Amino acid sequence: MTREAMDFDVVIVGAGPAGLSASIRLAQLSQQHNHPLNICIIDKGEEIGAHILSGAVLEPRALNELIPDWQTKNPPLHTPVTQDSFLFLSEKKSWRLPTPPQMQNHGNYIISLGLLCRWLAQQAESLGVNVFPGFAATEILYDDNRVCGIVTGDKGLDRQGQQKSNYQPGIELRAKQVIFAEGCRGSLTQTLFPRYNLREGVDPQTYGLGIKELWEIPETLHQAGKVVHTIGWPLDYKTYGGSFAYHLGKNLLAIGFVVGLDYENPYLNPYEEFQRFKTHPSIRPLLEQGNRIAYGARTLIEGGLQSIPKLTFPGGLIIGDAAGFLNVAKIKGIHNAMKSAMVAAESLFPMLQNSSSDECTDYSINLKNSWLWDDLYKVRNIRPSFRWGLLPALAYSAIDTYLFRGKAPWTFRHKVPDNESLHKADKCKKIAYPKHDNKITFDLPASIFLANVSYDENQPYHLKLKDRQGVPISINLQEYAAPETRYCPAGVYETLYNESNVPRLQINGGNCIHCKACDIKDPTQNIKWTPSEGGSGPNYGMM
Repeated sequence: MTREAMDFDVVIVGAGPAGLSASIRLAQLSQQHNHPLNICIIDKGEEIGAHILSGAVLEPRALNELIPDWQTKNPPLHTPVTQDSFLFLSEKKSWRLPTPPQMQNHGNYIISLGLLCRWLAQQAESLGVNVFPGFAATEILYDDNRVCGIVTGDKGLDRQGQQKSNYQPGIELRAKQVIFAEGCRGSLTQTLFPRYNLREGVDPQTYGLGIKELWEIPETLHQAGKVVHTIGWPLDYKTYGGSFAYHLGKNLLAIGFVVGLDYENPYLNPYEEFQRFKTHPSIRPLLEQGNRIAYGARTLIEGGLQSIPKLTFPGGLIIGDAAGFLNVAKIKGIHNAMKSAMVAAESLFPMLQNSSSDECTDYSINLKNSWLWDDLYKVRNIRPSFRWGLLPALAYSAIDTYLFRGKAPWTFRHKVPDNESLHKADKCKKIAYPKHDNKITFDLPASIFLANVSYDENQPYHLKLKDRQGVPISINLQEYAAPETRYCPAGVYETLYNESNVPRLQINGGNCIHCKACDIKDPTQNIKWTPSEGGSGPNYGMM
């Protein structure tokens, strides 16, 4: 099959804050130096922001550098933070703790990251950038050992690979340089790691699963600009995680829960932990008279400085959360994603002026000389300290922050990937979760409905099993009690039994909200997440 091909100077995969910032900075440099560049950015969401989900509180440092006059351009930054609160929860009580300096939000804004990305896309288009939503990048093009472009996925195939009446073949997008900005656990980025040995000598990556709801609450309970974070209940002290509640806009409350995917008990269910959290006496009153209007989930990349891979290779580089620039202690990564994109653009531009497609080694050097690297260096030991448990980690974090000021003469390591942290089911205690009341807590089908998930009927499966028969039953079910039926926050995986009581794994791909927890947490890495047809999946409006 002959595909249509299009040529660009730069192709950017992913229109999140990193990819859009890279396109804007490249276009700015192009205009400043009178050197026109043909820049293309694609995104698998139906529209820009459709697959974007974050808390989110924005530290505007990178935005100030990227668009110094942003306040004159009607950006969706309408809720400055007015107060911070950090709580330790037991099952019935809460205690206010001193807010660590990294978590203090003076000068920051509570935002919808999806709306910010739509605004950034407008800024990019005004500078001449080609922005194409609805196209999933499914393949990398190579010229010998050099990346030379990507291929977008076919549209209009059925599950047998036959063409339907609406069939559209994929397109080859060729470029001198390809920037991978796919976000956490990018599917193409994952293929670059082994090909170029990009993870050699660095720690395994570790992740969290963030689950979020958006509520309308009564005006009498809404405190615009208030930020609340909690730790403790309902998680046990060995499991990393916590919650956020952000009062934004007019009577809106963004509330969510994050569970570290290095948890050990296969019976743990992150979705149910979140539902249980909402029943706490300090949280429930906020929601009792409210109305839940949106739901979604996404994995977060938490390894920090120790887990950042080599970022460059011939013909391309990696930016943003695809590389792992989240500052876990701050609970923020947008500013670092944007800064990495700016550094990448500024490092690439001299090469593009000379039509070079070589490896941009200056990017890594310049990144280590930027404030981003210092931002991550100071907090590098906080996330790995939680392997000791919650209370020792809090004590260490205080020492690291206030005594060493992030410059302790040691660096803790991440030792194993998250999929290897699960204990066998027979060694763990089952967890009994309370019944949903459909007022504060809800079952999964009701939540998935609010994620606005849409797939063309009968499109090819995008969740693939390396072994469809043996591993799901003989290992996942028999040894780990089918953890995929619990860690997936969208009910994609079910264990079904036939009339002879023989089990099989059922995959409900039409529920998938692209969180990628299965790609990370599956014990044997038997599940592989690949992009669905471009434009399908969740559509997150305000999330």
